[in-house]
Amino acid sequence: MYLINLIFYFIPLYFMPFEPLTFGLVLAALVPFVACYFWAYNSNSQKAIYPIMAMIVLACLVTPLSTGSLSFFSFCGFFIGFFYPLKRALLGFAAISLILLSLNIAVGFEHYMFTLYGMLIVFAVGVLGVVERKRHQIKRQQLQSRNEIHTLATMLERERIARDLHDIMGHSLSCIALKAELADKLVAANQLDLARQQLQELGLIARESLTQVRDTVSSYKHKGLDASLSPLLQSLRDKGIAARLEGDIPKLDPNTEGQLILILTEWVSNMLKHSQAQDCSIQFKQQGSELELVMADDAKASPITEGNGLRGIRERVSALGGSFNYTTQGHYRFCVRLPLTNPINQAQAGGAQQ
Repeated sequence: MYLINLIFYFIPLYFMPFEPLTFGLVLAALVPFVACYFWAYNSNSQKAIYPIMAMIVLACLVTPLSTGSLSFFSFCGFFIGFFYPLKRALLGFAAISLILLSLNIAVGFEHYMFTLYGMLIVFAVGVLGVVERKRHQIKRQQLQSRNEIHTLATMLERERIARDLHDIMGHSLSCIALKAELADKLVAANQLDLARQQLQELGLIARESLTQVRDTVSSYKHKGLDASLSPLLQSLRDKGIAARLEGDIPKLDPNTEGQLILILTEWVSNMLKHSQAQDCSIQFKQQGSELELVMADDAKASPITEGNGLRGIRERVSALGGSFNYTTQGHYRFCVRLPLTNPINQAQAGGAQQ
């Protein structure tokens, strides 16, 4: 992308007369320069000095032939600003300025515009390199922070699962072991009625433990609408779509929340695969005893042929007793309306609004 700035290298070739040999040499210099550019682009701060020096040498060789060499110097300034701390970068800009002054004198330009203009370009482009380096650092830090948060959340979740399993199964398994040992001793003592009683209690404890484990596993699977929305919105932002959440996230019963999560997941999946949108929003709104979910984006709309995704959303909404419609006038807008007839939904949604 940055190579587009080489257009300034060709301006002197267009406006000034050149001998065919000189013209050919100036064009040929582009080949090693582009190679040095990609060398620097793929380098780190320890090794970037080598391609930068090579570009400076190449720019010096081109200067007697064409003042378009300032374009080469500007790339050197960018990479110096990008790879090195501010103090070292300023020293680099100063060194290039001295080189420009020396070339101005050695080549014999009539005025010092070559030096002054070159210093201005190198400094301005170098500052862009510094800004780009800061942007990359912030991006890396944000990625590292997200990874650390994800790792910490995983560790906390593992600890919670371990604690829950210990609390649920530890006592039950101890009771089962004691009941089994007692039943074995009663059988050995030929007290079969008492042994049968212990075995019945053992079976009851085992069934209760199984129910508790199933309930616990179900709670792990159901993360809730709030927890599920964050990664969905982040996946849109990672693609470069400005995703917004509007309104309060309602607290609903697990079944309704689960269906809404699947609906939103399907919509986000379609956005990631097919949409050319730059901006989108997910809006929750309660109107009386009805919950409205609106999913909209700014992509240029075209007629929709319903596939499995939209049919699946319609079926899920219908199973909850709601309605689903969409418009394609200008932009896409999908609307889901659900009745809050479930007492749990009414109470929890009302509490969320308060």
